[in-house]
Amino acid sequence: MKDKTIGFIGLGVMGHSMAGHLLDAGYKMHLYTRTREKAGDLVEKGALWSDSVSGLAAGSDVIITIVGYPADVEEIYLGDGGILENAKPGTIAIDMTTSDPGLAERLWQAGREKKIRVLDAPVSGGDLGAKNATLSIMAGGDEAGFEEALPVLEVMGKNIVYQGKAGAGQHTKMANQIAIAAGMVAVCESLAYAGRSGLDPETVLKSIGQGAAGSWSLNNLGPRIIKGDDRPGFFIKHFIKDMGIALESARRMGLDTPGLELALGLYKEMADKGFGDNGTQALYKLFQ
Repeated sequence: MKDKTIGFIGLGVMGHSMAGHLLDAGYKMHLYTRTREKAGDLVEKGALWSDSVSGLAAGSDVIITIVGYPADVEEIYLGDGGILENAKPGTIAIDMTTSDPGLAERLWQAGREKKIRVLDAPVSGGDLGAKNATLSIMAGGDEAGFEEALPVLEVMGKNIVYQGKAGAGQHTKMANQIAIAAGMVAVCESLAYAGRSGLDPETVLKSIGQGAAGSWSLNNLGPRIIKGDDRPGFFIKHFIKDMGIALESARRMGLDTPGLELALGLYKEMADKGFGDNGTQALYKLFQ
């Protein structure tokens, strides 16, 4: 697989580290992002800059995308000058954006018509998982395409699971985000309670982080909350997007998700207060 050229689109908080790991692993790489400056250090390490999505798609064997919103995914794949219009037959395209499961199914079908294998493979683990190459990756699409892409995915993550047909990766990510949403409310409430009662929050974390209450959010974002570090490992504005997709998907299936609705409302309040570009742990501010 190392003889394949990878095209990488999207160098945000997570994408930059992910692309860097692939470059360090010896893959030839073409890069495209709306802000060219974000690619500067990767270009210095040997990546090639592409001026357009179409040029990147035409020159790549494997294309990875991790962008902001479903509308961005749709434009990059299906728009004029997009991936599916310009990639050659046999290309594997892996969308690692957290996006709409229905869109993932559409992309798979459109790719199939052009003999391009499209996988939906969103990730979990935030900036730390991306930096440490320990992301959880949940994949949907053709299993044969997944198996062929697995060596590439293994450079970026550790817990890599094929979930099923197209859209299954995105549905799994929605389940992940639903679990995180209510959990983040609980983490913030818990630390607010500890502080209000006069306890030392760091000492509290030593106890509850290793017990039944322990979670990734508590043990990784709890220390950031205590330090007042609101820098984004994952943006509030993107979490709101994810929760909105999950809520709509749940409603289409006739499923009530009251915990998700509560969390979404609180995070929207944070965005209205101007904290959309902060990390999800900034929700704690509502409880101070």
